[in-house]
Amino acid sequence: MDLPYLTKNLPGVGGRIKQRVEDFIVDEVPLYEPCGEGTHVYFRVRKAGVPTPAAVDRIARYMGVSPGQIGVAGRKDAQAITTQMMSLEHADADKLEAYRDPQVQIIGISRHGNKLRPGHLAGNRFQIRIRHTDPDRLPAATKILDVLLRRGVPNFFGPQRFGARGETASLGQALLKDDLEEFLIVLLGRPKADDPPDIKAARDAFDAGSYSRALNCWPRHYHNERRALSAYKRKSKAGPAVGAIDRRMRRLYVSAFQSAMFNEVLTRRIDTIDRVLTGDYAIKADTGGIFVVEDAAAEQPRADRFEISPAGPIFGYRTSFAQEEPGQIERQVLSAHGVELEEFRRVGQLKVKGTRRAMRFKLSEPNLTAGTDEAGQFIEVRFTATSGSYATVAVREIMKSP
Repeated sequence: MDLPYLTKNLPGVGGRIKQRVEDFIVDEVPLYEPCGEGTHVYFRVRKAGVPTPAAVDRIARYMGVSPGQIGVAGRKDAQAITTQMMSLEHADADKLEAYRDPQVQIIGISRHGNKLRPGHLAGNRFQIRIRHTDPDRLPAATKILDVLLRRGVPNFFGPQRFGARGETASLGQALLKDDLEEFLIVLLGRPKADDPPDIKAARDAFDAGSYSRALNCWPRHYHNERRALSAYKRKSKAGPAVGAIDRRMRRLYVSAFQSAMFNEVLTRRIDTIDRVLTGDYAIKADTGGIFVVEDAAAEQPRADRFEISPAGPIFGYRTSFAQEEPGQIERQVLSAHGVELEEFRRVGQLKVKGTRRAMRFKLSEPNLTAGTDEAGQFIEVRFTATSGSYATVAVREIMKSP
């Protein structure tokens, strides 16, 4: 779906991002620093043009361990220069220090008492250059940034949450509704004009019922597609084919569907992301605690100070609906998809409980500049954002490019 802009009345600066790897720089802000002692070796990784899982795979192969043994706090963009912490228990620190890769560097080593887990980060610091724009548009960018600093940034899940083809939410919905034939068709068939040639050939062959040809066309690194297709080719049943897919991927698909519904709720609340309404669930910025807003007027000053924000649902079987108008919106979105909360208990073996997510996030340490380098003119935006938020959502407000 097309996401709305909070700053829809302010013209953007246009342009494009990620034209070069060095145009998008991300530095992870750790939740804690390693103490210097313990069995877990912590090492900071600087990578360029490589997704986090690929960097983990490379280091794991070098160290002779499985990728799952390496701890990470979060995934970082592929088309970017990023730094992040990783951990490996009982690792040979000297061997790690000797690791050499033109795209992945280890730039610091320490020790700590526990494995680094997803979510063990305070946020990320971004430095993003917008190309193909006029530096004279800097005042326009400043006006938009001022609104975002005052009201917050809509906490949408960005398009990267929904996969290269934008179909992970559809896969999650098919799983939730137990429509496994539809799931396989979306996963393995229905080619698009802009699919890479080998992928398009694989999808064409699947739609034509030529499963052996499709299997030959799928690239080797598409592990889940190949597993599902191999099982379907043997059994001619959707159940075993879906069961062949990695459990983490199935959970990711369902999570993408949850994210899409959150985006729909937030779309309907776009003009009130900085206001708490009576009946809302609100989330505390410092502790993550969630409570029902009984007196909106009394709580609004806390929202103005970014101490609390309205919280939208990541639907699951334990979801409690908000009350009054906020609750009506939540029920309408769920109903529009023909979904009942109890279905999240029965989806595969996942038992998705659900949670709440702030409808906005705060930008810290903001800075806007304009300049020219060897690649041309640019407007550069810098800021720090909390973990789980998408920097591209903030930048799209400034750009308003297609």
